[in-house]
Amino acid sequence: MTRYSDDCEFDLYPGSRTGPVLIFVHGGAWRAEDKAQHAALATRLAAATGCPVAVPNYRLTPAGNTDPQWRHPVHARDVLAFLDFIRGHPGLDTGNLVLIGHSCSAHMLAAIALQSAEPALVPAPGVLAAIRGIVCSEGIFDLDALLARFPDYRAMFVAPAFGPGPDYARYNAAAWPLRDGGARIEWLLLHSRGDGLVDVGQAERMHAHLAALDPARVALELDTLTGEHDDVLASEAYVARVCAFVARFS
Repeated sequence: MTRYSDDCEFDLYPGSRTGPVLIFVHGGAWRAEDKAQHAALATRLAAATGCPVAVPNYRLTPAGNTDPQWRHPVHARDVLAFLDFIRGHPGLDTGNLVLIGHSCSAHMLAAIALQSAEPALVPAPGVLAAIRGIVCSEGIFDLDALLARFPDYRAMFVAPAFGPGPDYARYNAAAWPLRDGGARIEWLLLHSRGDGLVDVGQAERMHAHLAALDPARVALELDTLTGEHDDVLASEAYVARVCAFVARFS
């Protein structure tokens, strides 16, 4: 466990070879979970790929939050701070990063890699150039579409994390353009048809958007994973698919 800012820490799981650094960012609806909950997954990914795996924490939105300081982009800003920090870590090929997001962290990674509306999320050119690939599983991308399907999510976590606005169109990752220098990033979108918490339409919208930007740089798979929202992370299929994706950058 190492601290990368005054508020946040990360765990690093060594790999057996020189290769991409995998960075797994946990989900939890912007309000829950901890890096320690994903120690087993990080260990499996390091063993399967041979690559080092880093798992950072980020600040979470308190339940029922009304304080703007705990809203987006605070979570993604912490993730970006970690990416800045890890590039100076000795013994790692930090010019070759594969980012892995699950659920809400897929939105965070998109906000960094794509041209979101937040000046605080503009990555340094070296950070953006280091990101070779992004894997998103069970991702949240379009908040308004999510609320149309699950209206209870507004009070549960969307309004606390993004504010009480009438709509959330400005936070729609499936509408953000590429950043200058970000066109080379490859994307893999995974979603289980058995996910009862986030519908496959989220992945389909994001895929349609990225494919319109560059169809050669994005893949969508809706049948690779099975089971519920968080259960997919425990599956052999998840590790195998991430391993195959990572091999592209070795």
